[in-house]
Amino acid sequence: MIAALLCALMAIPLWAFSPWLALLVTGGFLMQFMVQGAWGIIPAHLSELSPDSVRGFLPGFAYQCGVLMAGSIAYIEALFAQRMSYAVAMALTAATVFTGAILITALGREQHGIHFGAQSPDLTAELVPE
Repeated sequence: MIAALLCALMAIPLWAFSPWLALLVTGGFLMQFMVQGAWGIIPAHLSELSPDSVRGFLPGFAYQCGVLMAGSIAYIEALFAQRMSYAVAMALTAATVFTGAILITALGREQHGIHFGAQSPDLTAELVPE
């Protein structure tokens, strides 16, 4: 995730400030490729971090909290665009989001190789009488 976000940071100038259409398309492709590389694995990561008892609830709830926060981005970007060019506003917004995501990912914990249900009692014994 961090590598993809760092590459997305490097693609910002090409994506936001390209003077020619071909470079703009290239920058847009690279940006989307890197963003999908970083955010495409979030569902699996959230599932690994979720305790067994809330694994069905927590990833969806986290997504909805993200949607709640992201809903203000267009408004914030428009406020930036009143004081600077729209390209600078887009670049600053993207750089802020990517940098924040890098920090959160680097400081967060990873549950690599987790075995789901390992801590939970065997519930099938309660559902099927002997």
